[in-house]
Order: sequence, then structure tokens, then C-alpha cells
Amino acid sequence: MSLSDADHELVVEEIGREPTRAEAALFENLWSEHCAYRSSRPLLTAFDSEGDQVVIGPGDDAAVVSLPTYDGDEMYITLGVESHNHPSYVDPFDGAATGVGGIVRDTLSMGAYPIALADCLYFGDFEREHSQYLFEGVVEGISHYGNCIGVPTVAGSVAFHEDYEGNPLVNVSCIGLLEPERTITAEAQEPGNKLVLVGNSTGRDGLGGASFASEDLAEDAETEDRPAVQVGDPYAEKLLIECNEALLDEELIESARDLGAAGLGGASSELVAKGGLGARIELDRVHEREPNMNAREYLLAESQERMVYEVAPENVDRVAELAERFDLGCSVIGELTEPGTNYVCTFEGETVVDVDAEFLGDGAPMNDLPSEAPPVQERDLPTMDLAAAFDRIVASPNTASKRWVYRQYDHEVQVRTSVLPGDDAALLAIRESGTGLAFSAGADPNWTDAAPYDGARAVALENATNVAAKGAVPHAAVDCLNGGNPEKPDVYGGFKGIVDGLADMCSELDVPVVGGNVSLYNDSATGPIPPTPTLALVGVKEGYDAPPMSLSGEGTLVVVGDTSLEGETDPRLGGSEYTALFGGTDAFPELPANPTGLIETVAEVADEDHVLASHDVSHGGLAVTLAEMVHDDAGASVALETVDRGTRKRLLFNEQPGRVVFETTDPAAVREAFDGVAPVTELGEADGSNHLEITVNDDRLHYDAAEIAELRDTIEDELA
Repeated sequence: MSLSDADHELVVEEIGREPTRAEAALFENLWSEHCAYRSSRPLLTAFDSEGDQVVIGPGDDAAVVSLPTYDGDEMYITLGVESHNHPSYVDPFDGAATGVGGIVRDTLSMGAYPIALADCLYFGDFEREHSQYLFEGVVEGISHYGNCIGVPTVAGSVAFHEDYEGNPLVNVSCIGLLEPERTITAEAQEPGNKLVLVGNSTGRDGLGGASFASEDLAEDAETEDRPAVQVGDPYAEKLLIECNEALLDEELIESARDLGAAGLGGASSELVAKGGLGARIELDRVHEREPNMNAREYLLAESQERMVYEVAPENVDRVAELAERFDLGCSVIGELTEPGTNYVCTFEGETVVDVDAEFLGDGAPMNDLPSEAPPVQERDLPTMDLAAAFDRIVASPNTASKRWVYRQYDHEVQVRTSVLPGDDAALLAIRESGTGLAFSAGADPNWTDAAPYDGARAVALENATNVAAKGAVPHAAVDCLNGGNPEKPDVYGGFKGIVDGLADMCSELDVPVVGGNVSLYNDSATGPIPPTPTLALVGVKEGYDAPPMSLSGEGTLVVVGDTSLEGETDPRLGGSEYTALFGGTDAFPELPANPTGLIETVAEVADEDHVLASHDVSHGGLAVTLAEMVHDDAGASVALETVDRGTRKRLLFNEQPGRVVFETTDPAAVREAFDGVAPVTELGEADGSNHLEITVNDDRLHYDAAEIAELRDTIEDELA
């Protein structure tokens, strides 16, 4: 990728001369889609990012949100998310690992300590050998890096769809814990302060990573683009985490920026531009690990585990002492200059960059691209035997157990994880404020492939339902918006749909979207990916207890929010696992008329003493939800009735969002709580058996827990 003719002309007009080679390379990377959001920024104004809880919204390395205080001190959290899609295709282990490292350093740069990770992974058809190779490498990279740095991976999702075959997605989000007085930003503060580079030495790895992430993947990407992939060192990252804490303890940092996309050039110029200042940087001073590097390599290498700090002159020596204590490199590479001065870099006595930092960071023109809205799918459904459909859907890699994934993660390090992976949402104990923090992250490509707008609304509602089912009220969210080549009108139309859908539902739920990431050009020889709006959402509650997903065997089962069981609507199967497996099309399910009231009431009821278990209904429908609740010590007997025999599959397998199954000792209390909010339907009784029995009219399904576990072990059986 090189600077386009139009961009080149704009740069020449602004700076009044031909750019140097180093300048041209900087503009190429910082004006890329990955850094400048040239095709997506015009759409992102749809998101509401304001709220009383929002301390720092979009635009920094991570957002900062205040938590309600129930018992203790006021605390903030940081929220961030990023994609490492192209690198994870070329080198799944290092690509995924460095995605974890990058989002953790975004957390550090706000003054926070990382306490939880979530990874949302999307691959091609699970049965394909190449998909399994990428899947195993990505999971190994995430687990290795996260486990080594001592940050638990507590949530996430895994989805398989044939259109990710040539371009998988790796979206990683991170929560940090922050005492209010330790908050810092990536905004330069004061002329005369020094710029100090702390962390790993700089090499040539990751060169041009930002521009690489802004191109379609070619067939030979796995070999040709390997130099653009960074190589991580989690042990250096762990030292950097602890060094960052020591620097904050002694109040030595004025501002900070993680070295991510576009390396030192990107981080330092963005920090300077945000503060409205200039800078003078001597690239010769950068501590390196490879000989004979040139100016462009110093500027654009994306070597990992590095931070740039703004430090007052009198504190520089102490910063160097602490870096040495943690066995990290430290270079005083320059200083901030007065407002109105340029961002200047020198190398071997020659000025190689001399431009306005704000123009470098924000001068890229936005793209005005045509879009085509996708058609609404008509109903054309295959007829399947009920038992055969149950077996296939419960065993599908998309709905099967993900235990093979999360058992590789240390999800209990730091001893905050109250509800573990495998449930609807993780629950973290923020003991400093007495707050339970629920964490859910994911998307469903089947939904957004079938109906980008409504599917994205469903993704937002699904994540909100996940935290509500654990008794938490949605509090804030960040998004990672993934799409194909935006220059294709149909692709851009689908991307626009997911942006608007996610924004509209988050606004309806009064959940501010406080930050995020955009990844476009996820296109390859196999075609574009489905539009994929990953959402990472947190909810809050008092205390750290929550009803489990598993049945106790002592209550009545009810489902809330299911209009089809009340005979109000004919359930639709659009975007479902049923149509993905068996073919056919249908319109997307209707969403609740009052999603806010529904979510608030679910959270309220989930915390009642009479609720013994709770589980949201989503991928695979009611069939999968019930299968996931049964275990060796508890089962259930469920009966559904339908007038039209043809709707049986739609009752069990439709994926209408916003539904929750409760096991309760007081069904009347549930009905009373949801009166005027959502329908409540009694399904049957839980018991002490290990069986699941489902009767639909005269059809009867019967499985014991071992049979269900065998169906759900698809991934483990294949990869063990």
C-alpha cells in the first residue's frame, strides 16, 4: 500500500513541498483506514457516548467509566476493544497474542490495572482443516499471553461461518480497574516535558502493520505479509504492567500512549496532536535490538511491549531508575514544544519529519461511499424431523460447548471471578466499591448476515440480556465493528446496517457506547466477511452473587419474553442455526417492543431469592438453552403446545432475542413482575433426575445428561 495520488497532492499542498520518505510513510499509515477510519467515521456519530457514568469517552486509548459505590470507595473502570484480524490469519499465534498485549497497554495508558479480558473469535467452516489450524493457533496465542501476564480471560464468544474462511476475526476487549486520582490520558500536557520510551527494544517486526490492516487479504498473505505481524513477549509485558504501576504510585507520568498501530510515529504524534503541542524527537536515541535501522523503521515498527510517557524533566532520572528495576529499556527520545510548532523528527543529524501533528493525525479526508441496503429474506424453510434437528443443532460447533477454549485460560487469577466462563456473562467482584461487574462480549454472524440492522440490534439486546440474567443492569459498552471492503456498495450497506442497528438498540437500552474499534477490508479471495458488530458490555449490581445457569432440580421452569409460546406471533427462523445447518431463509425474528423494561425486570427478578437458575435464550433457541441447563444432578420435563404442527421447529429453534428461562419456586411472582412488560410462559418442572424431556404436542424428545454432553462435545472431540 502507498499514499494515493489524491492524498499525496493534499499533503504537498499542506506542507508546501514533497514529503520526505519518512513523512510519506507516516501519512500512508496514519491516513490508512485502520488508523483514520476514513470510511466509517461519518457513520459513528450514530452512537450515543454520553451519560453520568462516562468520565472519558471515545477518542483515547480506552474509555473511563465510574462505578456505583455500594460499600467502599469510588472506583472507575476502563473499557477498550481492538481487532487483530489480518495478523491472526498470517500468524495465528503471534497475531492473537499481540492483540491481547495491545489492548492491555491501552488500559495501562489510562492509569488502570488490567483485571479481565474477553476474546471474540470468528472462523470459517469448523470442518475445514485450515479453520481448525487458525482456531487452535489463535486460542493458544491468547491463552499463552493472557496467562503469562496474569490477566484472566473471563468471557467471549466463538462463531463459525463459511465467509470467514479467508479472513478470520480476533476481537479482544479488556477491563481495567482505576482509582480516580490515578487517571491519566493520551493528551500531551506541557511544553518542555520529556518524551520517554519505556519497554522492549525496537526491531523491524510489524513494519507497516496499520497499512497492512487496511487492505484485502491476498491469497499469498500467509507468506508475503508475515513481516507486518508483530511478535509479542508476555514476560516483558508483565514487567511493563508492574513498572507502570510503580510510575503511577510515584506520580511520575503526565500523559501516556501505547505504541500500537503505526508504532512510535503513530503514538507520539497522536499524543502531541491531542495536546495541541509540537515535539522534537531524535530517533537515534531509541533503544533498538537490530542494527542499521533507518528512520522509517524507527518510526513505524510495531515492536510490542512499549509505552511512550510524558515526563517532567525533574522526574526523568527516576523513571529511568524504575525502568531499570523492572529490566526494561528506557530512552529519552525528545521533548514537547510550544503550541503552533510542528512535530519534528531527526535522524543522524537530518530532519526527516517536519509536519503539523494535527494534520498528520486528523487531516485525512473522509470517504463518501455508495451503499446498497440488503434485501429482506422471504420464508422458504425446509422440513426436518424434530429429533434430527435437535441433535444437529445442539451438536453444531456454534452452539456446542466452548469448554475446550476457556479451559486453556486462567480465568481465576486475581481472584475476582465470581461467575466463571461458560455462563451467560462473567461476574467480577470489585470489592473496593462493593460492586458486582458483569461482563458479556460477542456477536452472531448468522444474525447480521441475514439482517444487518435487526441482527445488530439483536446483538446489543443479547449482550444486555446476558448481564441481566445474572442480576446486573447494563452500564456501558464498547464495540468492534468489522466489515469487508467498503468500496463495494453491498458490503458498505451491510456495514452501515450494523452500525445503525447497534447504535439504535444501545440508545434504547440507555447504554452509552464509550469507545471502540473499526476493522474494514476484511475481504479475501473467498469474499467479504459477514458484517460483524462485536459488542463488549458491562453491567453492575450490588454484591457478587448471581443465579447459576445450571438447574437446581427443585423449581418450576418459566420463559419470559417469548411471544410465540403465547400465540401472539408465528416465530421466524431468519438468521438461526436451523437455517444455517439445513438451508432456507426467513425474516429475522421480531424484537421486544419494550427492551428497556424487559432488561430491567430480568435483572430485578434474577436477584430474587425464589430464582434458582437463569439462562438467556439465544443461539440455537430454546432447545439449546434447555440442553445447557441440564446436568448429572438435575433435569427437567418440558411441554409445549402448538395448533399448527409446522411451527414445532420454530418453537424450539427460533432465536428471538430478549428471552430468559428462570427456574423458580414462585412462578406467580415472576408473572407479577413482568405484568405489562413481557409474556411469561410456564414450561414445566425441574427435577432431581439427569434427564431432559421435551414434549411438543405428540412429539417427545428424551435425553439424559450424558447424551446431551456427548452431543455438545463437538469441538473437544475434534481437537482433543
